[in-house]
Amino acid sequence: MKTYLGVDVGSVSTDIALIDEDGNVLDSVYLRTQGQPIKAVQDGIRQIGDRLDGNVKVCGVGTTGSGRQLAGLIVGADIVKNEITAHAVASSRILPDVHTILEIGGQDSKIIILRNGIVTDFAMNTVCAAGTGSFLDQQAYRLGIPIEKFGDMALKANTSVRIAGRCTVFAESDMIHKQQLGYSTEEIINGLCEALVRNYLNNIGKGKDIAEPILFQGGVAANKGIKAAFERALGMDVVVPEYYGIMGAIGAALLAEEAVKRQDVTRFKGFEISDMSFVNNGFDCNGCANMCEVVEFVQNGCVLARWGDKCGKWTNSIYNKESSLNRA
Repeated sequence: MKTYLGVDVGSVSTDIALIDEDGNVLDSVYLRTQGQPIKAVQDGIRQIGDRLDGNVKVCGVGTTGSGRQLAGLIVGADIVKNEITAHAVASSRILPDVHTILEIGGQDSKIIILRNGIVTDFAMNTVCAAGTGSFLDQQAYRLGIPIEKFGDMALKANTSVRIAGRCTVFAESDMIHKQQLGYSTEEIINGLCEALVRNYLNNIGKGKDIAEPILFQGGVAANKGIKAAFERALGMDVVVPEYYGIMGAIGAALLAEEAVKRQDVTRFKGFEISDMSFVNNGFDCNGCANMCEVVEFVQNGCVLARWGDKCGKWTNSIYNKESSLNRA
């Protein structure tokens, strides 16, 4: 059986999806990145490899997410694509006439507008995390409630409580004030869900032509309270797909399938990468006044890539080395 791998490396989670030729998800892995993207990718690939039988052949691999370039070097990616493209491709496969994608992860969020299967507009959050999953995590911790229970508790609220959601600091003080006024925990949680949605729509969604069908994905899509808050705010139905948490990885796998069909060969290094040594080294270049901080990526003692130099001195040295090896 021919299969394709997609790897999505984000700041909070690393997701890996294995699909067949029809785009069906055969296996998936969700791991916390925990500031160690190399380890997360290796662990995820190992878990997928350990569960495969002898009839399955990986014919291509794609990477996406904020750590897509690094992940691409580790696995030997056939294609490296930004998360906007990956999410759009996966969503269009699941719901071909999708018009709007709402995506909220742990530390980033985005909106993607599509018309006739083509991305016409998009936006991503900046440095503020008030409209992301970490906002809810922090408030759940302060309330002493598991984040997994947030959605169900929000749906039990009888009253809408407006809580400041533009800043996590203001949200905490406002939440304490509402508690002192006698609002129930369920009502405050529902207010937090509405605050996140309000912040998202007023910032990321501002000026966007939001239309149905709407797909809601990312880890926060598991929260029923957020889904309900979106539907109330928009006055539209919001659909949460089955694989809402790994849509980026699915998109990367679908893109890998297309890429391999064009080039007829895969660069995938195999599941042995789980046992390889990957190291990032850094050094300052003293070649000129720029004093560039150069990073080099090393696999089993061999430098695979360098980046960070403004003039291309170190980057080109790797390119020239690869060219000479290819000519040989």
